[in-house]
Amino acid sequence: MSKNLALSIFLIALLTQNHNIFLVTEAAGSRNNGGFITTRGVHFMLNGSPYYANGFNAYWLMLLASDPSQRHKVSSAFQEASSRGLSVARTWAFSDGGATPLQYSPGSYNEQMFKGLDFVVAEARRYGIKLILSMVNNYENLGGRKQYVNWARNQGQYLSSDDDFYTNPVAKGFYKNHVKAVLTRYNTLTGVMYKNDPTIMAWELINEPRCTSDTSGRTIQAWITEMAAHVKSIDGNHLLEAGLEGFYGKSSSQNPGFNIGTDFISNNQIPGIDFATVHSYPDQWLTNYDDQSQLNFLNSWLRTHIRDAQFVLKKPLLLTEFGKSVKDPNFSTYKRDQLFNMVYNNIYLSAKHGGAAAGGLFWQLLAEGMDSFGDGYSIVLSQGSSTVNIIGQQGKRLYQIRKIFARMRNVERWKKARAARREQWLSWKRGVKPIGN
Repeated sequence: MSKNLALSIFLIALLTQNHNIFLVTEAAGSRNNGGFITTRGVHFMLNGSPYYANGFNAYWLMLLASDPSQRHKVSSAFQEASSRGLSVARTWAFSDGGATPLQYSPGSYNEQMFKGLDFVVAEARRYGIKLILSMVNNYENLGGRKQYVNWARNQGQYLSSDDDFYTNPVAKGFYKNHVKAVLTRYNTLTGVMYKNDPTIMAWELINEPRCTSDTSGRTIQAWITEMAAHVKSIDGNHLLEAGLEGFYGKSSSQNPGFNIGTDFISNNQIPGIDFATVHSYPDQWLTNYDDQSQLNFLNSWLRTHIRDAQFVLKKPLLLTEFGKSVKDPNFSTYKRDQLFNMVYNNIYLSAKHGGAAAGGLFWQLLAEGMDSFGDGYSIVLSQGSSTVNIIGQQGKRLYQIRKIFARMRNVERWKKARAARREQWLSWKRGVKPIGN
Protein backbone atom coordinates (compact mmCIF):
# COMPACT_ATOMS: atom_id res chain seq x y z
CA MET A 1 0.00 0.00 0.00
CA SER A 2 1.42 3.40 -0.93
CA LYS A 3 2.12 5.98 1.74
CA ASN A 4 -0.36 8.46 0.15
CA LEU A 5 -3.14 5.87 0.11
CA ALA A 6 -2.42 4.91 3.73
CA LEU A 7 -2.53 8.59 4.73
CA SER A 8 -5.83 9.08 2.91
CA ILE A 9 -7.44 6.09 4.63
CA PHE A 10 -6.14 7.28 8.01
CA LEU A 11 -7.55 10.81 7.56
CA ILE A 12 -10.91 9.53 6.29
CA ALA A 13 -11.22 7.32 9.36
CA LEU A 14 -10.24 10.27 11.56
CA LEU A 15 -12.79 12.57 9.92
CA THR A 16 -15.53 9.96 10.27
CA GLN A 17 -14.70 9.31 13.91
CA ASN A 18 -14.64 12.99 14.88
CA HIS A 19 -17.74 13.83 12.85
CA ASN A 20 -19.60 11.11 14.75
CA ILE A 21 -18.30 12.53 18.03
CA PHE A 22 -19.56 15.98 16.98
CA LEU A 23 -23.03 14.61 16.17
CA VAL A 24 -23.26 12.69 19.42
CA THR A 25 -22.11 15.71 21.43
CA GLU A 26 -24.58 18.00 19.67
CA ALA A 27 -27.45 15.58 20.22
CA ALA A 28 -26.59 15.15 23.89
CA GLY A 29 -26.32 18.91 24.33
CA SER A 30 -29.78 19.45 22.85
CA ARG A 31 -31.31 17.04 25.39
CA ASN A 32 -29.25 17.83 28.46
CA ASN A 33 -30.53 20.80 30.44
CA GLY A 34 -29.39 19.25 33.70
CA GLY A 35 -26.03 20.84 34.54
CA PHE A 36 -25.31 23.70 36.90
CA ILE A 37 -25.33 27.08 35.21
CA THR A 38 -22.04 28.89 35.72
CA THR A 39 -20.52 32.11 34.45
CA ARG A 40 -17.52 32.78 32.24
CA GLY A 41 -16.86 36.47 31.79
CA VAL A 42 -20.10 38.12 30.63
CA HIS A 43 -21.77 34.83 29.71
CA PHE A 44 -23.81 32.22 31.49
CA MET A 45 -22.56 28.74 30.63
CA LEU A 46 -24.40 25.42 30.59
CA ASN A 47 -22.70 22.17 29.59
CA GLY A 48 -19.87 24.14 28.01
CA SER A 49 -21.98 26.47 25.86
CA PRO A 50 -23.29 30.00 26.43
CA TYR A 51 -26.76 29.97 27.99
CA TYR A 52 -29.53 32.49 27.38
CA ALA A 53 -32.61 32.84 29.56
CA ASN A 54 -35.99 33.56 28.05
CA GLY A 55 -38.15 33.40 31.13
CA PHE A 56 -40.94 34.56 33.35
CA ASN A 57 -41.90 35.46 36.90
CA ALA A 58 -44.47 33.40 38.81
CA TYR A 59 -44.24 34.31 42.48
CA TRP A 60 -47.28 32.14 43.29
CA LEU A 61 -45.80 28.73 42.43
CA MET A 62 -45.07 27.52 45.97
CA LEU A 63 -48.38 28.85 47.31
CA LEU A 64 -50.50 26.92 44.81
CA ALA A 65 -48.30 23.83 44.92
CA SER A 66 -48.83 23.59 48.70
CA ASP A 67 -52.44 22.60 47.89
CA PRO A 68 -52.42 19.26 46.03
CA SER A 69 -55.73 20.14 44.36
CA GLN A 70 -54.08 23.19 42.75
CA ARG A 71 -50.82 21.62 41.63
CA HIS A 72 -52.10 21.04 38.13
CA LYS A 73 -51.88 24.81 37.59
CA VAL A 74 -48.16 24.74 38.35
CA SER A 75 -47.68 21.82 35.95
CA SER A 76 -49.77 23.54 33.29
CA ALA A 77 -47.78 26.77 33.60
CA PHE A 78 -44.46 24.92 33.25
CA GLN A 79 -45.73 22.84 30.33
CA GLU A 80 -47.03 25.88 28.44
CA ALA A 81 -43.83 27.81 29.18
CA SER A 82 -41.54 25.00 28.06
CA SER A 83 -43.47 24.51 24.82
CA ARG A 84 -42.86 28.16 23.95
CA GLY A 85 -39.14 28.16 24.63
CA LEU A 86 -39.24 29.67 28.12
CA SER A 87 -36.44 28.18 30.15
CA VAL A 88 -36.19 30.13 33.45
CA ALA A 89 -38.76 30.89 36.15
CA ARG A 90 -38.22 33.33 39.01
CA THR A 91 -40.31 32.70 42.12
CA TRP A 92 -40.48 33.19 45.86
CA ALA A 93 -38.85 30.83 48.37
CA PHE A 94 -40.40 32.80 51.22
CA SER A 95 -43.71 33.49 52.89
CA ASP A 96 -43.05 35.00 56.29
CA GLY A 97 -45.87 34.85 58.84
CA GLY A 98 -49.38 35.77 57.77
CA ALA A 99 -52.19 33.50 56.61
CA THR A 100 -50.16 31.26 54.28
CA PRO A 101 -46.70 31.06 55.82
CA LEU A 102 -43.71 29.04 54.81
CA GLN A 103 -42.09 30.33 58.01
CA TYR A 104 -44.57 30.61 60.90
CA SER A 105 -41.96 32.25 63.10
CA PRO A 106 -38.14 32.37 63.02
CA GLY A 107 -36.96 28.82 62.36
CA SER A 108 -40.47 27.31 62.55
CA TYR A 109 -41.63 26.02 59.15
CA ASN A 110 -44.88 24.93 57.58
CA GLU A 111 -44.01 21.52 56.15
CA GLN A 112 -46.99 21.54 53.78
CA MET A 113 -45.78 24.80 52.24
CA PHE A 114 -42.21 23.48 52.00
CA LYS A 115 -43.56 20.40 50.20
CA GLY A 116 -45.18 22.83 47.79
CA LEU A 117 -41.75 24.28 47.02
CA ASP A 118 -40.42 20.73 46.66
CA PHE A 119 -43.09 20.14 44.01
CA VAL A 120 -42.16 23.34 42.18
CA VAL A 121 -38.51 22.28 41.98
CA ALA A 122 -39.43 18.75 40.89
CA GLU A 123 -41.82 19.96 38.17
CA ALA A 124 -39.32 22.53 36.93
CA ARG A 125 -36.80 19.73 36.48
CA ARG A 126 -39.42 17.64 34.67
CA TYR A 127 -40.07 20.39 32.13
CA GLY A 128 -36.45 21.50 31.71
CA ILE A 129 -36.93 24.86 33.42
CA LYS A 130 -34.31 26.48 35.64
CA LEU A 131 -35.35 28.38 38.77
CA ILE A 132 -34.26 31.62 40.40
CA LEU A 133 -35.40 31.48 44.03
CA SER A 134 -35.75 34.71 46.01
CA MET A 135 -35.25 34.60 49.80
CA VAL A 136 -37.21 37.58 51.15
CA ASN A 137 -39.30 40.52 50.01
CA ASN A 138 -38.45 44.17 50.41
CA TYR A 139 -42.19 44.84 50.69
CA GLU A 140 -44.86 43.70 53.16
CA ASN A 141 -46.36 41.21 50.71
CA LEU A 142 -45.92 37.72 52.20
CA GLY A 143 -44.12 39.15 55.23
CA GLY A 144 -40.91 40.61 53.93
CA ARG A 145 -38.51 42.86 55.82
CA LYS A 146 -41.33 44.16 58.01
CA GLN A 147 -42.06 40.68 59.38
CA TYR A 148 -38.40 40.09 60.26
CA VAL A 149 -38.29 43.42 62.09
CA ASN A 150 -41.46 42.54 64.01
CA TRP A 151 -40.00 39.16 64.94
CA ALA A 152 -36.89 40.92 66.26
CA ARG A 153 -39.07 43.32 68.26
CA ASN A 154 -40.80 40.32 69.78
CA GLN A 155 -37.35 39.26 71.00
CA GLY A 156 -36.95 42.56 72.85
CA GLN A 157 -35.07 44.49 70.16
CA TYR A 158 -35.79 48.20 69.83
CA LEU A 159 -36.12 48.90 66.11
CA SER A 160 -37.29 52.22 64.73
CA SER A 161 -38.04 51.24 61.12
CA ASP A 162 -38.17 48.38 58.65
CA ASP A 163 -34.75 49.49 57.40
CA ASP A 164 -33.30 48.04 60.62
CA PHE A 165 -33.70 44.69 58.88
CA TYR A 166 -30.36 45.42 57.21
CA THR A 167 -28.42 46.27 60.39
CA ASN A 168 -29.96 44.60 63.44
CA PRO A 169 -28.03 41.45 64.41
CA VAL A 170 -31.15 39.55 65.51
CA ALA A 171 -33.07 40.29 62.31
CA LYS A 172 -30.01 39.39 60.24
CA GLY A 173 -29.63 36.17 62.19
CA PHE A 174 -33.24 35.20 61.45
CA TYR A 175 -32.64 35.84 57.75
CA LYS A 176 -29.42 33.83 57.70
CA ASN A 177 -31.20 30.92 59.35
CA HIS A 178 -33.91 31.02 56.69
CA VAL A 179 -31.31 30.99 53.93
CA LYS A 180 -29.67 27.94 55.51
CA ALA A 181 -33.03 26.18 55.93
CA VAL A 182 -33.83 26.58 52.22
CA LEU A 183 -30.37 25.75 50.88
CA THR A 184 -30.06 22.61 53.02
CA ARG A 185 -33.64 21.41 52.46
CA TYR A 186 -33.95 17.81 51.24
CA ASN A 187 -36.59 17.70 48.52
CA THR A 188 -39.20 15.17 49.61
CA LEU A 189 -39.97 14.29 45.98
CA THR A 190 -36.49 14.08 44.45
CA GLY A 191 -34.35 13.31 47.50
CA VAL A 192 -31.87 16.00 46.40
CA MET A 193 -30.77 18.77 48.73
CA TYR A 194 -31.59 22.15 47.22
CA LYS A 195 -27.97 23.31 47.29
CA ASN A 196 -27.05 20.25 45.18
CA ASP A 197 -29.88 20.54 42.65
CA PRO A 198 -28.91 21.98 39.23
CA THR A 199 -32.60 22.67 38.52
CA ILE A 200 -31.99 25.83 40.54
CA MET A 201 -30.09 28.38 38.47
CA ALA A 202 -29.51 30.97 41.17
CA TRP A 203 -30.45 32.36 44.56
CA GLU A 204 -31.67 35.93 44.98
CA LEU A 205 -30.91 37.65 48.28
CA ILE A 206 -33.97 39.91 48.32
CA ASN A 207 -36.62 41.12 45.91
CA GLU A 208 -35.91 44.78 45.10
CA PRO A 209 -33.84 45.92 48.12
CA ARG A 210 -34.42 49.51 49.21
CA CYS A 211 -33.17 51.52 52.19
CA THR A 212 -34.47 55.08 52.06
CA SER A 213 -33.06 55.91 55.50
CA ASP A 214 -29.53 55.62 54.11
CA THR A 215 -29.34 56.88 50.56
CA SER A 216 -25.55 56.88 50.70
CA GLY A 217 -25.76 53.17 49.85
CA ARG A 218 -23.49 52.03 52.67
CA THR A 219 -26.18 50.07 54.52
CA ILE A 220 -27.28 47.90 51.60
CA GLN A 221 -23.70 47.52 50.41
CA ALA A 222 -22.70 46.09 53.79
CA TRP A 223 -25.78 43.84 53.97
CA ILE A 224 -25.25 42.35 50.50
CA THR A 225 -21.57 41.79 51.29
CA GLU A 226 -22.39 39.92 54.50
CA MET A 227 -25.24 37.86 53.06
CA ALA A 228 -23.45 36.95 49.84
CA ALA A 229 -20.60 35.53 51.92
CA HIS A 230 -23.13 33.62 54.04
CA VAL A 231 -24.80 32.02 51.01
CA LYS A 232 -21.48 31.06 49.45
CA SER A 233 -20.29 29.52 52.72
CA ILE A 234 -23.17 27.05 52.48
CA ASP A 235 -23.53 26.56 48.73
CA GLY A 236 -20.65 26.62 46.27
CA ASN A 237 -22.69 25.20 43.39
CA HIS A 238 -25.19 27.90 42.55
CA LEU A 239 -25.02 31.41 41.21
CA LEU A 240 -26.11 34.34 43.36
CA GLU A 241 -27.63 37.73 42.59
CA ALA A 242 -28.74 40.55 44.84
CA GLY A 243 -32.25 41.23 43.47
CA LEU A 244 -31.56 44.80 42.32
CA GLU A 245 -33.85 46.96 40.21
CA GLY A 246 -30.84 48.60 38.63
CA PHE A 247 -30.91 52.07 40.18
CA TYR A 248 -27.54 53.76 40.27
CA GLY A 249 -25.95 55.58 43.20
CA LYS A 250 -26.88 58.93 44.65
CA SER A 251 -24.80 61.03 42.27
CA SER A 252 -26.04 59.37 39.08
CA SER A 253 -28.34 61.10 36.62
CA GLN A 254 -29.51 57.75 35.22
CA ASN A 255 -32.21 57.12 37.83
CA PRO A 256 -35.81 58.06 37.01
CA GLY A 257 -36.25 60.15 40.16
CA PHE A 258 -35.35 57.34 42.57
CA ASN A 259 -32.79 57.51 45.37
CA ILE A 260 -33.26 54.36 47.42
CA GLY A 261 -29.85 53.42 48.82
CA THR A 262 -28.75 50.98 46.13
CA ASP A 263 -26.07 51.29 43.46
CA PHE A 264 -26.05 49.07 40.39
CA ILE A 265 -22.28 49.26 40.04
CA SER A 266 -20.95 48.89 43.58
CA ASN A 267 -23.62 46.39 44.69
CA ASN A 268 -22.82 44.08 41.79
CA GLN A 269 -19.05 44.32 42.35
CA ILE A 270 -19.38 42.60 45.72
CA PRO A 271 -17.56 39.24 45.90
CA GLY A 272 -20.04 36.40 45.60
CA ILE A 273 -22.49 38.29 43.39
CA ASP A 274 -22.20 36.36 40.13
CA PHE A 275 -24.42 38.36 37.81
CA ALA A 276 -26.29 41.63 37.65
CA THR A 277 -30.04 42.17 37.48
CA VAL A 278 -32.24 45.01 36.37
CA HIS A 279 -36.00 45.64 36.45
CA SER A 280 -37.93 48.09 34.32
CA TYR A 281 -41.43 49.51 34.71
CA PRO A 282 -41.66 52.76 32.74
CA ASP A 283 -45.44 52.83 33.24
CA GLN A 284 -44.89 52.95 37.03
CA TRP A 285 -41.73 55.02 37.18
CA LEU A 286 -42.67 57.68 34.62
CA THR A 287 -46.40 58.08 35.10
CA ASN A 288 -46.44 61.67 33.81
CA TYR A 289 -44.74 60.76 30.52
CA ASP A 290 -46.40 59.62 27.31
CA ASP A 291 -45.85 56.15 25.88
CA GLN A 292 -43.13 57.15 23.45
CA SER A 293 -41.16 58.94 26.16
CA GLN A 294 -41.46 55.83 28.34
CA LEU A 295 -40.16 53.67 25.49
CA ASN A 296 -37.27 56.07 24.93
CA PHE A 297 -36.39 55.82 28.61
CA LEU A 298 -36.60 52.02 28.48
CA ASN A 299 -34.29 51.85 25.49
CA SER A 300 -31.70 54.06 27.18
CA TRP A 301 -32.09 52.22 30.52
CA LEU A 302 -31.43 48.85 28.90
CA ARG A 303 -28.49 49.97 26.79
CA THR A 304 -26.82 51.73 29.71
CA HIS A 305 -27.06 48.65 31.93
CA ILE A 306 -25.94 46.27 29.19
CA ARG A 307 -22.92 48.46 28.52
CA ASP A 308 -22.03 48.76 32.22
CA ALA A 309 -22.46 45.02 32.79
CA GLN A 310 -20.16 44.29 29.88
CA PHE A 311 -17.41 46.85 30.34
CA VAL A 312 -17.52 47.84 34.03
CA LEU A 313 -18.87 44.82 35.91
CA LYS A 314 -17.77 42.26 33.31
CA LYS A 315 -20.61 40.00 34.41
CA PRO A 316 -23.79 38.67 32.76
CA LEU A 317 -26.95 40.77 33.00
CA LEU A 318 -30.52 39.52 33.38
CA LEU A 319 -33.59 41.72 33.04
CA THR A 320 -35.47 39.90 35.79
CA GLU A 321 -38.72 41.93 35.70
CA PHE A 322 -40.48 43.95 33.02
CA GLY A 323 -43.99 44.40 31.71
CA LYS A 324 -46.81 46.76 30.83
CA SER A 325 -50.06 46.90 32.79
CA VAL A 326 -53.53 46.64 31.27
CA LYS A 327 -54.61 49.02 34.06
CA ASP A 328 -52.86 51.87 32.26
CA PRO A 329 -55.67 54.10 30.88
CA ASN A 330 -53.98 54.14 27.47
CA PHE A 331 -53.15 50.41 27.40
CA SER A 332 -53.37 48.44 24.20
CA THR A 333 -51.90 45.08 23.22
CA TYR A 334 -50.00 46.90 20.48
CA LYS A 335 -48.28 49.13 23.07
CA ARG A 336 -47.42 46.12 25.21
CA ASP A 337 -45.98 44.43 22.12
CA GLN A 338 -43.87 47.51 21.45
CA LEU A 339 -42.39 47.29 24.93
CA PHE A 340 -41.73 43.53 24.72
CA ASN A 341 -40.14 43.92 21.30
CA MET A 342 -37.85 46.68 22.55
CA VAL A 343 -36.75 44.59 25.53
CA TYR A 344 -36.22 41.44 23.49
CA ASN A 345 -34.43 43.18 20.63
CA ASN A 346 -31.93 44.80 23.00
CA ILE A 347 -31.25 41.42 24.60
CA TYR A 348 -31.01 39.61 21.27
CA LEU A 349 -28.64 42.11 19.66
CA SER A 350 -26.35 42.03 22.68
CA ALA A 351 -26.38 38.22 22.84
CA LYS A 352 -25.87 37.87 19.10
CA HIS A 353 -22.66 39.89 19.33
CA GLY A 354 -21.37 38.16 22.46
CA GLY A 355 -22.50 40.89 24.84
CA ALA A 356 -23.55 40.79 28.49
CA ALA A 357 -27.34 40.69 28.08
CA ALA A 358 -28.31 37.10 28.81
CA GLY A 359 -32.10 37.16 28.88
CA GLY A 360 -35.34 38.66 30.11
CA LEU A 361 -38.06 37.46 32.49
CA PHE A 362 -41.45 39.12 32.05
CA TRP A 363 -43.80 39.83 34.94
CA GLN A 364 -45.90 37.71 35.31
CA LEU A 365 -47.11 34.31 34.08
CA LEU A 366 -50.44 32.89 35.25
CA ALA A 367 -52.20 29.61 34.45
CA GLU A 368 -55.86 29.31 33.47
CA GLY A 369 -58.31 29.96 36.32
CA MET A 370 -56.07 32.35 38.27
CA ASP A 371 -57.90 35.62 37.70
CA SER A 372 -57.67 36.52 41.39
CA PHE A 373 -53.88 36.69 41.04
CA GLY A 374 -54.08 39.21 38.23
CA ASP A 375 -52.26 42.50 38.80
CA GLY A 376 -52.53 44.05 35.36
CA TYR A 377 -49.28 42.54 34.08
CA SER A 378 -50.47 38.95 33.83
CA ILE A 379 -50.05 36.80 30.75
CA VAL A 380 -51.74 33.41 30.25
CA LEU A 381 -49.85 31.63 27.49
CA SER A 382 -52.64 29.21 26.63
CA GLN A 383 -54.98 32.09 25.77
CA GLY A 384 -52.68 33.20 22.98
CA SER A 385 -52.05 36.77 21.85
CA SER A 386 -49.61 38.70 19.73
CA THR A 387 -47.54 39.20 22.91
CA VAL A 388 -47.43 35.44 23.50
CA ASN A 389 -46.18 35.01 19.92
CA ILE A 390 -43.42 37.57 20.56
CA ILE A 391 -42.40 35.71 23.73
CA GLY A 392 -42.18 32.42 21.83
CA GLN A 393 -40.20 33.96 19.00
CA GLN A 394 -37.63 35.33 21.44
CA GLY A 395 -37.15 31.84 22.84
CA LYS A 396 -36.41 30.54 19.35
CA ARG A 397 -33.97 33.34 18.60
CA LEU A 398 -31.97 32.81 21.80
CA TYR A 399 -31.95 29.04 21.27
CA GLN A 400 -30.51 29.52 17.79
CA ILE A 401 -27.71 31.69 19.20
CA ARG A 402 -26.89 28.98 21.72
CA LYS A 403 -26.86 26.32 18.98
CA ILE A 404 -24.49 28.41 16.87
CA PHE A 405 -22.09 28.80 19.80
CA ALA A 406 -22.35 25.08 20.58
CA ARG A 407 -21.53 24.14 16.99
CA MET A 408 -18.65 26.59 16.86
CA ARG A 409 -17.27 25.03 20.04
CA ASN A 410 -17.58 21.48 18.69
CA VAL A 411 -16.13 22.36 15.28
CA GLU A 412 -13.16 23.90 17.07
CA ARG A 413 -12.74 20.72 19.09
CA TRP A 414 -12.95 18.67 15.89
CA LYS A 415 -10.31 20.82 14.22
CA LYS A 416 -7.98 20.46 17.20
CA ALA A 417 -8.48 16.69 17.24
CA ARG A 418 -7.82 16.47 13.52
CA ALA A 419 -4.64 18.51 13.86
CA ALA A 420 -3.46 16.32 16.73
CA ARG A 421 -4.14 13.10 14.81
CA ARG A 422 -2.41 14.46 11.72
CA GLU A 423 0.62 15.33 13.83
CA GLN A 424 0.57 11.77 15.17
CA TRP A 425 0.48 10.43 11.60
CA LEU A 426 3.34 12.66 10.48
CA SER A 427 5.42 11.64 13.49
CA TRP A 428 4.79 7.99 12.69
CA LYS A 429 5.56 8.58 9.03
CA ARG A 430 8.87 10.28 9.84
CA GLY A 431 9.85 7.33 11.97
CA VAL A 432 9.15 4.60 9.30
CA LYS A 433 12.25 3.19 7.50
CA PRO A 434 11.80 2.57 3.75
CA ILE A 435 11.65 -1.17 2.90
CA GLY A 436 14.38 -2.68 0.66
CA ASN A 437 17.16 -0.12 1.18
